Amino acid sequence: MSASQKPMRLPPLRVLRIRHPNGIPERPCVAVMSSVLACWASAGYNTAGCAQVEQALRACMDGPQQKPPKGSDVNYHLMRFKDRLTQPASKGGKKRKGCK
Repeated sequence: MSASQKPMRLPPLRVLRIRHPNGIPERPCVAVMSSVLACWASAGYNTAGCAQVEQALRACMDGPQQKPPKGSDVNYHLMRFKDRLTQPASKGGKKRKGCK
């Protein structure tokens, strides 16, 4: 980087967050449902040919639901420390009363 170029500055952040801190949750019945749809597409919506796959989908959907994992606290802590990490934006460049 040459001396004549200014370093690139990022705009101030409105919200300091991490998207999906725990990752995207698994959906166990999606694979079975896609196989049912593929069976229907290949069999021409013939219910007799896809009965086993449909039963597997029903068993998956009627089974016990998994409890969602405990959420991450990272976004809570980021919002707590946001004021310490970033400069507060001034509103219209006006000085506050009592400030010189």
